Formats: sequence, structure tokens, C-alpha cells
Amino acid sequence: MTLSDGASAVKSTSPPVLSEPKTPSVPEKARAGSRRAKRRRTVFYFMAPATLGFLIFFGYPLIATVYYSFTRYDLINPPQWIGFDNYVRMFTSEPLVKTAAYNTLWLVIILTICRVAFSLGVASVISRLKSGVGLVRTLCYLPTLAPPAAATLAFVFVFNPQFGPVNRFLHLIGIDGGLWFNSPVMSKPSLTLLALWGSGELMIIILAALLDVPTEQYEAAELDGAGAVRKFWHVTLPTISPVLLFGVVNSMIYALQFFTQAIVASSASAGTADVAGNSKLIGAPENSTLTYPIWLYVQGFRYFNMGYAAAMAVLLFIVSAAFTWVLVRQLRKSQHQEEGT
Repeated sequence: MTLSDGASAVKSTSPPVLSEPKTPSVPEKARAGSRRAKRRRTVFYFMAPATLGFLIFFGYPLIATVYYSFTRYDLINPPQWIGFDNYVRMFTSEPLVKTAAYNTLWLVIILTICRVAFSLGVASVISRLKSGVGLVRTLCYLPTLAPPAAATLAFVFVFNPQFGPVNRFLHLIGIDGGLWFNSPVMSKPSLTLLALWGSGELMIIILAALLDVPTEQYEAAELDGAGAVRKFWHVTLPTISPVLLFGVVNSMIYALQFFTQAIVASSASAGTADVAGNSKLIGAPENSTLTYPIWLYVQGFRYFNMGYAAAMAVLLFIVSAAFTWVLVRQLRKSQHQEEGT
């Protein structure tokens, strides 16, 4: 080995010299910051219409409603601060608000269960049809497109106790028809039937979830010897549970805000279509259709107790948010238990 070979060997085994990272110059940093700022401005410009609409049509009305709930306000004179007097009155010295709350709670429980079960049942039947699926799906969805007031008037006519076609058909088969909307006992079940008739939108959503269930899961369940009931209970329901939760939340909010159908049915069954007529007609018969939103409307826009109506609206918002939070938390808890986390 020559001296030059040894020198080259020593040079080749020496560790490489790491070059220091190149730091960007000041102009490059400025250009990068300018690009980031430009992207932020672009995002802000695109979000500005939605943000502005949210603040104008939701944020400001919500804050104003909370403020007015602590005042005495009649839409004419300036609001007067009275603290929690509106809330105290609501829970102590207002008898009709308890009746309205009971009717609304009845609708929340019964209507929610019936609406979700009915939509799930109809969607399950449609998903198993071999022909005419499009026609049946369209017929089930069409009632949703009817205006609520017109649909309610038609329903009151169909269930009229004297000359309605429902009672006439029941009489032909030997059954005495009820008073339906004219009976304090049958009025809320009649409103529930009306809500079920117009639940095509929820049915379409559940139908889409049923059609999206993987067929491999059904095949695996069949190999394990599962029948139709077990496949529905252990495969279908767990898979579509998020959609069913949406249906429950949607139905509960729908029942908590039940207004148009109830007020039109009460006035029509009492023999007048004047919704803003005599106070005895609102909630007829015997305040059985007096829901919480109807009483809120009466207090605010007939008696001009806008501060008291605002307090009722705040309470309705809190109850709706609480129901939604509990249901979503329960669903997440059940999902974590199924995943074993």
C-alpha cells in the first residue's frame, strides 16, 4: 500500500461533515407570512356570509330573547328590568302553562316513539320490495310536501265525527267512530296520526340507512343460524343506530315546537278557521291541544307579554338542548361499550 492509498483510506473513513440547515432569508419569511395572511383572508371572505347570517338571524335574537326574559316588555313601551319574576310566575302562578307543558310532554313521548317506529317500519317494508319501489317511496313521501295548515284542515275534514269518510267507513263495518279532534281524549292521538302521515322525510332517511347496511353482515349472521328477528336486532339496529338517534332528536324537537297543526286543528274542530279568534277556541277542546308553543304565541302576540313569552322561549331552548345532549351522550357511551374502549 502506498502513502496515497492510505491517505485516501483515512479520508474515506472520516465522518461526513453535516451542513447547517439553510435558514430562510428575511424576504422569504415575509413572502411566506404574506401567503398565510392571504389564505386567512380568503377563508374569512368565504365564511363571512354564513357567519354574518348566523350572527344576525340566530346570535342576536338569542341574546335579545335572554335579555327580554328578565324584563317586562309589551313591544310598545321600553323594557323594564324585573329579574327572575317571569320565571317565578311560570313555575308558580300560571295554571295554563302547566297544561301546555303536559300536552307538549305527551307529544314528545308518544309522538317520538310512534314517528320513529312508524318510519322504521315503512322503510323496512319498502327496502324488501322487489318491484314498484320508486312508486311506493314517492307515495309515502308526498304527504311531506303538503303545507301543514292545508294538511291539518284536510285531516280534520276526513276525521269529522258526523260526515267524515273515516267514521262512515267504520260505521259500515260495525264500529262506532270516535269524536277524534272534537274529543279531549282523542285530540292528541289524532294529532299524532297527522304527524305520522307527514313523516315521509324521516322515512326516506331511515330507508337510505337500511339500504346502506352491508350484506356481508347479514350473510355472516345467516351462517351463524340467525333468523329474521335476530338479524334485525343484532345487525340492522346497531348499524343504523346513529340514524335512529337523529330520528329521535328530530322528532323530539318537532314535538317540542308543535304549533301549526295543533292551532289549526283546534280552531277548525271548533267550527272556525280564525286562528287568532276568541281565546276559548285556542286549545279546543278543553285545552287538550294547547301546546307550549301555542301558549307562548298567545302570551307574546295576543296579550303582548313579550318578556314572559321570551322566558318561555328560553326555557324551551334549554329543554331542547338538554334532551339532545343526553341522547347524544348516551349514544356515544353505548358505542364505546360495544367497541370495548
